[in-house]
Amino acid sequence: MPPWGAALALILAVLALLGLLGPRLRGPWGRAVGGRTLPGAQDRDDGEEADGGGPADQFSDGREPLPGGCSLVCKPSALAQCLLRALRRSEALEAGPRSWFSGPHLQTLCHFVLPVASGPELAREYLQLADDGLVALDWVVGPCVRGRRITSAGGLPAVLLVIPNAWGRLTRNVLGLCLLALERGYYPVIFHRRGHHGCPLVSPRLQPFGDPSDLKEAVTYIRFRHPAAPLFAVSEGSGSALLLSYLGECGSSSYVTGAACISPVLRCREWFEAGLPWPYERGFLLHQKIALSRYATALEDTVDTSRLFRSRSLREFEEALFCHTKSFPISWDTYWDRNDPLRDVDEAAVPVLCICSADDPVCGPPDHTLTTELFHSNPYFFLLLSRHGGHCGFLRQEPLPAWSHEVILESFRTLTEFFRTEERIKGLSRHRASFLGGRRRGGALQRREVSSSSNLEEIFNWKRSYTR
Repeated sequence: MPPWGAALALILAVLALLGLLGPRLRGPWGRAVGGRTLPGAQDRDDGEEADGGGPADQFSDGREPLPGGCSLVCKPSALAQCLLRALRRSEALEAGPRSWFSGPHLQTLCHFVLPVASGPELAREYLQLADDGLVALDWVVGPCVRGRRITSAGGLPAVLLVIPNAWGRLTRNVLGLCLLALERGYYPVIFHRRGHHGCPLVSPRLQPFGDPSDLKEAVTYIRFRHPAAPLFAVSEGSGSALLLSYLGECGSSSYVTGAACISPVLRCREWFEAGLPWPYERGFLLHQKIALSRYATALEDTVDTSRLFRSRSLREFEEALFCHTKSFPISWDTYWDRNDPLRDVDEAAVPVLCICSADDPVCGPPDHTLTTELFHSNPYFFLLLSRHGGHCGFLRQEPLPAWSHEVILESFRTLTEFFRTEERIKGLSRHRASFLGGRRRGGALQRREVSSSSNLEEIFNWKRSYTR
């Protein structure tokens, strides 16, 4: 039996068990996982398109209906209006026929377990960090696609930085996103943490859950290689903590034009403390133990490896690896003060689209795990909430890619066009102001000194007009 056949047999066995449990499989959140519907969408059929409820540029209460039973949660702004119009025209959100793999557990397991049919061609680079550690960058160089569309106005392909989940597993959806992005004219690159996915662990230090220091050095290197290319970033699942931490710490100096998070874990501490439904908890924990077992001898000087490999939950594993160290032990509270991905979220200055599902069996119910007040109050954060999709699934009938990938790339194109329009308007305004100023300076009697306050808006032209 080929490897994919064994994987498929394993999936079917697990699904048979989940089928016996059905919607009564409950997570630690105290309610059924996979059986929720979006608030206000209970009376809609799966194939029914959401009604616009008025002009596209009118926001009612921060939650706008979209096709396919989805909704957009955000703070009203000029960029939000532009994004809303683009999403309402998106064919990716059109509700298609329900397929046999539309259940949340099946979508999630297909995403994590099934291998990709034909993966992309990768060229790996190892980046030595300031503390002599190593991270890996996998540049997607093929297969070459005819008729690739260039995504930026300058003719240079935009770089798409992809951050996998925190467990280090390169899933089929990440590779599918890279293939679709390559076809659309992007230059994708996958970031791998220390010790993840074949990246050797050359120093006894791993990357904490929300520490973006290694990612900062990787972005600096990417900017050195492609200084004129726009940079976009996409994260998957638990890997979103790293991207959000980076955007919060760097603020307007992040070099990122736009970002997207697929099924992000936002309340990370509560997520670890509550635990996951047992199939996912045991699976993720086993994967991490297997990945670190090869470095057990190297980690003995800094980590209590016996305690690490005896851990029974993701929280115990995280505490043994980063809190109960032999050199600098810290408390669980201190660890999350330093690694909470939303600790500096008010400093983020990049539009971030979060795509989440109401039936996510890993993150849990949205009313317990999503910080909706963030999307209602921060003009840079947008939440696309769907009724179905599982955790990082959002699958459609083959050979169509996941609809989340289509939406993300469409949103990046919308951002690019929006910024281009804004810059054109600013350029026309500056040209008109300079022309009128030149006419006034033509006559000697009309010559006067321009006040310093009139130049402030032109000097500080970095101010984001789309938050108005």
